[in-house]
Amino acid sequence: MDNSFFVDSAHLSKEALEKKHRLENDPSFRKNHMEYLEGMEVLQSDICGKVMAQMKSYDYAKYTAKDVKAALEHENCSIEDFKALLSPAAEPFLEQMAERARLETSKHFGNTVYIFTPLYIANYCENYCVYCGFNCYNDINRMKLNEQQIEHEMKVIADSGMEEILILTGESRAKSDVKYIGEACKLARKYFRMVGLEIYPVNTNEYRYLHECGADYVTVFQETYDSDRYEQLHLFGHKRVWPYRFDAQERAILGGMRGVAFSALLGLADFRKDALATAMHVYYLQRKYPHVEMSLSCPRLRPIKNNDTINPLEVHEKQLCQIICAYRIFLPYVGITVSSRESARFRNGIVKIAATKISAGVSTGIGDHESKYTGKEADAPEGDEQFEIDDGRSLGTMYKDIEGEGLQPVLNDYLYV
Repeated sequence: MDNSFFVDSAHLSKEALEKKHRLENDPSFRKNHMEYLEGMEVLQSDICGKVMAQMKSYDYAKYTAKDVKAALEHENCSIEDFKALLSPAAEPFLEQMAERARLETSKHFGNTVYIFTPLYIANYCENYCVYCGFNCYNDINRMKLNEQQIEHEMKVIADSGMEEILILTGESRAKSDVKYIGEACKLARKYFRMVGLEIYPVNTNEYRYLHECGADYVTVFQETYDSDRYEQLHLFGHKRVWPYRFDAQERAILGGMRGVAFSALLGLADFRKDALATAMHVYYLQRKYPHVEMSLSCPRLRPIKNNDTINPLEVHEKQLCQIICAYRIFLPYVGITVSSRESARFRNGIVKIAATKISAGVSTGIGDHESKYTGKEADAPEGDEQFEIDDGRSLGTMYKDIEGEGLQPVLNDYLYV
């Protein structure tokens, strides 16, 4: 097992250390990551089988420069073309891929770039995911905002001009149950035109309830589509159940959500296969549910609290650019989000080529928007961040920078009637 992801144990209690050691070193102690736990809804869907068949059969070493050139010449990008564009053989063709991606983006999205911001309302977690700053064994300041604090944070954000918000929690039903998240959605609807959720996966009826409370779309990171690698990195908790997480977007669709977003956390496993699986997940679900808006995110692993030495399977910026361009060529009508994990320089460049959505005014901590937005000292303790960001630009600065690139910033394009 790759121990480079494990968190620093210096501040753990003796009991926690013993349990952590068992989880890390005794596979028999851990539940089967492919078996559902009590209360988890099982979908009878063919999507997972299709995606995994494509991923397992993908041999990117077999593709040649000839395959890449042919893919770029085709008017419509097939699955085989997409596989070629993700392969190492495509790396020398990055400039041509970027130009093709830019043309596809212009055709389907014009010169618009959408802006949103995340709001973390709790960082309690019941999972042991060895790469995550919120994991239950990490020594961080835990916090859960109450309704008054949530509304205050939302008002601070809305006063900055933001119209779309993404609500996030740690993965803990005990501390952040569905009703608590629903009340946050109701508050968000008072201040924002678009409300997204990035929470632990739930059942169809729970997604329906959250949609009725005001949520428009759901984002779920599969983290890695490699189920064996997933088992190594998710040692404890509900998140350990790989297939339940895989089907989260489909359950959200069945629950009435207008949109769903997909992502792998690039760097946890073979990034080319994870990128392929992510896109195929979108591809097959979009054909099954053509009325639903779907989008992709492209995050790379970042340092976390108490562990700035994690050693991911490194994904370089040029490789990230290749992935994003390949996504755009294969799925020209799908939104692509590039997070604040990336540098301002990279994000300024990629929105001119392929990305269509970008975050601004970002904090991955709890209860700190007033201090970060206004400089005013916080009245209450703040919860620690999930990971470090690289681009901390405010909405105002981001708006001006996007305009400076000759693009049109968009805060919202959806009206309820």
